[in-house]
Amino acid sequence: MSYASQSDLIDRFGEPMLIGLTDRGAVAVGAVVAGIVTRALDDTDAMIDGYLAARYTLPVVSTPPALRDLAISIAIYKLHIHSPDEKITKDYNDAIKTLEKIASGAIRLPIAGVEPDVAGGTGVRVTDRERPMSADKMKGLI
Repeated sequence: MSYASQSDLIDRFGEPMLIGLTDRGAVAVGAVVAGIVTRALDDTDAMIDGYLAARYTLPVVSTPPALRDLAISIAIYKLHIHSPDEKITKDYNDAIKTLEKIASGAIRLPIAGVEPDVAGGTGVRVTDRERPMSADKMKGLI
C-alpha cells in the first residue's frame, strides 16, 4: 500500500505540473508518465518506511492523513530533476524533520493496533546504600 497516489499529487499540484515533471521523453506525449510517478512514490514509501521501522510494525495497514501529506511533499520533490522552487524544498525539509520526530517518538502516529516498542520499565529506579545512622543505631545517644 502506497502512502500517496498519483491522484493525490494531481489534486495537490495540478496535472500540468505533473506533466511537466514526468513527460521527459525525446518526443513529448503531453500526459503524465505513470511509470515515473510510480517510481517516485515507491522511493518515497521506502524512505518513510525507513523512518517508521524504528517505532512501528510495517506495513502500515491504513495511511493516516499526516503520512499522506508527508508522502506528497517528498514525492513531488523527488520528481524534480532540476532544482525545485523554494516552497517545494521547504515542504520536503519539513517532511524529513517530521519523520525524524516520528522515528524518535516525539510524534506518535494514530495507527490502529500498532504501538511503539518501549523499554522494560518506566520511571526512575533508585538504589540507596545502607544508612550508617538509623534510629535504632542512635538509641541512647540522643
